[in-house]
Amino acid sequence: MERTYMAVLYKGRLEWMGTHPDIDPDRQIEVKIVISEDQAPYPVDNKKAVAALRALAESGAFSDIEDPVAWQREIRKDRPLPGRD
Repeated sequence: MERTYMAVLYKGRLEWMGTHPDIDPDRQIEVKIVISEDQAPYPVDNKKAVAALRALAESGAFSDIEDPVAWQREIRKDRPLPGRD
């Protein structure tokens, strides 16, 4: 029986995306891997991300935040969930 699961090969290991096979981790199973570089879930070339972060840093964005730790705690506060008091 053939089933298809999505995974990312990262540093020589498979990292499952979404659903994954329910197997005993000690059991060896044969797998068939198809490399699909054009559909990578994350950018392989990070030059654009690095350039964007560098431009953000040079622009002085967020320089008005006096205490980054307090700011981050405030941003991450959980909002009340509907139906839960």
